[in-house]
Amino acid sequence: MAYASEDTIAAISTPPGRGGIGIVRLSGPRAREIARTVFHPKAKGAPHEAPFPPRRATLGEIRDPQTGDLLDEAIATFFPGPHSYTGEDVIEFSCHGSPIVLRRVVEVLLECGARAAGPGEFTLRAFLNGRIDLTQAEAIRDLIEAQTVTQARVALRQMQGSLSRRLQPLRQTLMDVIVQMETAVEFVEDDIVTESRASLLRRLEAVIAQLEEIASHYRTGRLVREGIHIAIIGKPNVGKSSLFNRLLERERAIVTEIPGTTRDMLIEMASIEGIPIHLVDTAGLREATDRIERLGIERSRQAIADADLVLVVLDGSRPLEGEDRLVLEETRSVPRLIVINKRDLPERLDPESVRALTHEAPICYISALTGQGVNELRRQILETITCGSAFSPEDVILTNARHHRLIVAAREAVLQARRALMEGYSEEVALVGLHDALRNLGEITGEVTIEEILERIFSTFCIGK
Repeated sequence: MAYASEDTIAAISTPPGRGGIGIVRLSGPRAREIARTVFHPKAKGAPHEAPFPPRRATLGEIRDPQTGDLLDEAIATFFPGPHSYTGEDVIEFSCHGSPIVLRRVVEVLLECGARAAGPGEFTLRAFLNGRIDLTQAEAIRDLIEAQTVTQARVALRQMQGSLSRRLQPLRQTLMDVIVQMETAVEFVEDDIVTESRASLLRRLEAVIAQLEEIASHYRTGRLVREGIHIAIIGKPNVGKSSLFNRLLERERAIVTEIPGTTRDMLIEMASIEGIPIHLVDTAGLREATDRIERLGIERSRQAIADADLVLVVLDGSRPLEGEDRLVLEETRSVPRLIVINKRDLPERLDPESVRALTHEAPICYISALTGQGVNELRRQILETITCGSAFSPEDVILTNARHHRLIVAAREAVLQARRALMEGYSEEVALVGLHDALRNLGEITGEVTIEEILERIFSTFCIGK
């Protein structure tokens, strides 16, 4: 993917489909020139050659300059560079949200000299023009794709530069240490005062500790961004579908007293404290009575293998049976929570017989019918998937695998430099690791970039962003 910033680009910047308003965006050095050829202000006395006062909405008509045909009545807003989203002159046309109208407006702009924008090219230009760094650009994509409030809050904080601000003092410390050590190397024969090795080691140890602390949030951050797959497993008629509906907080699965009602998997998304949960309701595990049920049971076993966490549902109103033991045996090698359902009925399930077969797996008691104990189950699910580590969306949370890899690489490089100093090697040896660490941190924010990285990141954006 090749980008030419001297081009003026155009694209629809609102989602596909019909809506009240659709936005067509122009960005580049010829934005006003091209816009003038198609946009005609309706205000009396407005000069056609200069219809775009900065940051003010202008009502007008968009016409095909070749035929004079009216395409739409729209509002044009001009954002002059360098204080626009892209850092270039930007004009946005707020049109009626008909896909046909929006596509035709873009076609006319392209006929007048604009180029169709590539995926993420508006945001790429914002990055290249210094309006945002690379972490903020990636956070914009995450914010657009957010499906929970927590995802949106975490992405918004990163879009506002929270990670960049956290890394900046570490980069500054590394640069200061590098300057001190370079000075010691270059002017070894001169009487120039440099920090002692002990002082430099303390500064490096502080950097290592902070990098470790940032990296430690990645497990939670990955869950916030990607979510977790949870399979609800049990023998027929233990209340799996009722629990599925209760966790979704809506009636999605069919619930009857007939064993084997669920023949195939149902997959829906919920969230617990802002973490997306891909919830899977499965067919009951037992000896199949027909071919269709057998296929459903095979899919249940596949769901166990694919799940990050399994909820094993047992019927608390009945003693442990052979089919329960089968379920417990088939899930013993995967992360699981034991959910004893039907707490609203007299208890006949011996807890000790369950504990003897479940080892260290946590046990929750609920009634999917009344909702009793379900909030506690949600809390236990959250504690299990986050390993008990509390987090706040206000924290700097790594959600991006690329960031995590570079943070870990930077930490390893600083550790190597620290080890070289402690073992008495020359400054030149330690400087190799410090320069590597500085380069890794710079690559996170885009201060050190290569074309392949930009290609990989921005190709995942939508066209109009």
